[in-house]
Amino acid sequence: MMNDTEGNVMGIELEYKLRVADEKTLAAILVDPELAALREGDWQEQRMKTTYYDSPDRRFSSELWTFRHRIEGDKSVVCVKTPTEDFHTRCEYQVERDGVDLDSIEALLLTGAPKKLVFLYGAGDVAPICGAEFSRKSCMLRFADGSRAELAGDCGVLHGETERIEFTELELELYEGKPDKMLELVDTLKTRYSLREQPLSKFARAMKLK
Repeated sequence: MMNDTEGNVMGIELEYKLRVADEKTLAAILVDPELAALREGDWQEQRMKTTYYDSPDRRFSSELWTFRHRIEGDKSVVCVKTPTEDFHTRCEYQVERDGVDLDSIEALLLTGAPKKLVFLYGAGDVAPICGAEFSRKSCMLRFADGSRAELAGDCGVLHGETERIEFTELELELYEGKPDKMLELVDTLKTRYSLREQPLSKFARAMKLK
């Protein structure tokens, strides 16, 4: 991922999501000695509130795009993600803005978001369709080869208009260098804590709710 001087982000996101049985198991993972040895810097804890947007005719989701507004602690971020051939990776573009409007669309285009975003946004008929509210505890990991990844434990709820489901999961996202060491850690954690990969994003799961 790349950042510019205004906090805008653009680039390829390589991320693995792992299902965690419950909060107790997540707490045990986060104090794992192997992770402690890799940790760089302090733990960060934040409340996250994400609202996903689409048009009435589902222009974004039909193209497998994700369009969201997220409150991350004291930051307000608008983000669009576009698919690649590998479901573990997405092209991600985000800007710090107060909400979804033409200003945020123009700012996303300046980060390199595809011009198709203008068509998908249309005349501004997009509206909230589902969302997520969760607590995140995260830290940066630095591996022996110099690569870095963010480790995040998430616990909260996904919601549609009326339905809500709880979730607990672990995310590892590559920030710098080659993915080899991060992938080795993913395999280690899956074996050690009987974790399974979560193939669906938060958005995809929330979209299934009424």
